[in-house]
Amino acid sequence: MRHIAIIGSGPAGYYTAEAAQKQWGEEVRIDVFDRLPVPYGLIRTGVAPDHQSIKGVARRYEATALSANVRFVGNVTIGQDVSIAELQGLYDAVVLATGAPRDRALDMPGEGLRNVFGSAAFVGWYNGHPEFANLNPDLSGKTAVVIGMGNVALDVARILAKTPEEFEGADIVGHALDALAQSGLKRIVILGRRGPHQIMMTPKELGELGHLKRAAPRVDPNDLPEEAEDAFLEPGIRKSVSHLRSFAAIPESHRADMDVEVEFDFFGAPRALLGDGRVEAVQVERTKIESGRAIGTGTFYSIPADLVVACIGYRSMPIPGVPFDERAGKIANDDGRVLPGLYCVGWARRGPSGTIGTNRPDGFGVVELIQADMEDGLISQGGKRGGAGFDARARERRIEVVSFSDWKRIEEAEAARARDGAPREKFVDVAEMMRASGEH
Repeated sequence: MRHIAIIGSGPAGYYTAEAAQKQWGEEVRIDVFDRLPVPYGLIRTGVAPDHQSIKGVARRYEATALSANVRFVGNVTIGQDVSIAELQGLYDAVVLATGAPRDRALDMPGEGLRNVFGSAAFVGWYNGHPEFANLNPDLSGKTAVVIGMGNVALDVARILAKTPEEFEGADIVGHALDALAQSGLKRIVILGRRGPHQIMMTPKELGELGHLKRAAPRVDPNDLPEEAEDAFLEPGIRKSVSHLRSFAAIPESHRADMDVEVEFDFFGAPRALLGDGRVEAVQVERTKIESGRAIGTGTFYSIPADLVVACIGYRSMPIPGVPFDERAGKIANDDGRVLPGLYCVGWARRGPSGTIGTNRPDGFGVVELIQADMEDGLISQGGKRGGAGFDARARERRIEVVSFSDWKRIEEAEAARARDGAPREKFVDVAEMMRASGEH
């Protein structure tokens, strides 16, 4: 019997478990670990709360999790409760699917000012991640600057711009909904170094910005290239640019009826955050595009800012005993191999890129590596204790392990406490989750 440990219960983790089932059938036992008592990683705490259809992919992971040879092992911190070396002694292969849960630093003056947040923290705040539930951003000011031109920046801007009524059906947590209902924001600036033709926002998500109840998007027509140049773009980017052109054509009379403006500021690279104790403005250098890169022009201007959210990418977390690439912010690996018997997958392997679905071929690819290493005699093909060995250590160390059935009780409790029209009200405190997991 082969024994596989997967560290991380997000998309990369569960796609790897699915791949292992397909590879070895009943001849494998798979333990999926997570440091939280709840599964699904960024599906739960990263995907926008008003995008419930995307979160529906969790049903596929649940089908895998409920299989007889797959276990969810929640509330276990690798490197603290149990080491990687210990897991390698217990399992034939250990796969790190830990994602990239930390914000990339802005690395500019003023980054430490109050009311400046990275997107992992800010998104975690409105999505109910226990680590960020007490973030308490001040939304009383008039202007927010969202740095970045990808879908995360778009999510943050849209969430800030919505009315409470527009969160019908969303699982945004109560503390964030209450704060947003009291928001004083009138202007949300999406700041990007490059131009419309380099935008990373996808068409469907960008199109949503044109249908908000109290907010209108603004694009300066002068930032848009000649329309004939759109023909050379990839179809997805071309469609996104067509949305930007429609935003630029919105009449001022329509904007006058709106309470909030979402302004795209292209060709602007943030150089410093200004303020006395808390952020008051963003210093920006005007850029131009040369060979696809944004080059500073030496012209500077400032954008008033009462809140700044930097959506510029993520980093993986180092794990004791695991080689780490500090420059790239991911686990050091050779196409998925880390050390003999130790592998990585998803964002932990390649960095924060791709969609949820990108993790599926990643999961199947790492299982192929494991099979090849087993065939070559580089790692064992059975004989280790696997989950039974871990369970013995968990009992010795009094680790309160959360099973999938425990998680289902948490899920039921969250559904029971949901406000009208919402699918759930998430617990944002691990102790509350643990209490709910024990209710029968």
